[in-house]
Parts: sequence; structure tokens; C-alpha cells
Amino acid sequence: MTKTTNFRGLATVRYHAEELEAARAWYTEVLGVEPYFERPDYVEFRLGDHSQELGISRTPSAPAGVVAYWHVDDVDAVMARLLELGAAPHEPLRDYGPFRAGAVRDPFGNVLGVMFNPHFLDVLAGAGRD
Repeated sequence: MTKTTNFRGLATVRYHAEELEAARAWYTEVLGVEPYFERPDYVEFRLGDHSQELGISRTPSAPAGVVAYWHVDDVDAVMARLLELGAAPHEPLRDYGPFRAGAVRDPFGNVLGVMFNPHFLDVLAGAGRD
């Protein structure tokens, strides 16, 4: 089944941090990779199976009501590590059928969601493709 839509996939998630250097260092530690793109007020990481982009801008902003959830294979371990590295609890880990998700606030006030999502793994494996 082919799905037609103007929305083709997640391009970039952008977070905000007035202390950009501290945010760069924290996310480098969390993600285990260096940014692939930098300019004075912005850094960007590529991650995951689809090289999706996580950008951090020096622009101050308050978190809004949207949470982007990043698929992780061991959501409990990743959540524990985020909290150990200074993130604050935002949404406790919860089970939604085969899904498990939760969110933290990073040290800069952004909401970072993590989720185990079997549908992500199905798409990655090519299930449901023509």
C-alpha cells in the first residue's frame, strides 16, 4: 500500500539553549556523536537509522506542548542515563500496549522524549512496503 502525503518524514527537531556551548557538550555526551554542522548560534547532530537531524539554537524559547519521541531500543536504560546526566523528569515511563515512552527536560529546558516503538522497527525492516 502506497501512502501519499506532503509530509514525507521528520527533517529536523530543533531545541533551544541560551548556553549553546554547554548544550553542545551535553548532547555530545548523550548522543555519543559530535555535531556534523556548526555555526556561531547553532549546532546540528545527525542520528539514527535515517540520519535525522537534531539542531540546537542559541535562540531563547520556552518549551511548548509538542514532544518529539526518539526511538531507542532500551527505553529504561536511556531514561536512566538521561536522568544521571542531569535531565529532569517530565513524563514518567509508561506502557501503551507494545510501546513504552517517557520524557525528560534537558538541562536547558527542552522536552526530550524517548520511546520503544515496534512500528519504527517494522518500517526499518521494510515491513508494509510495496
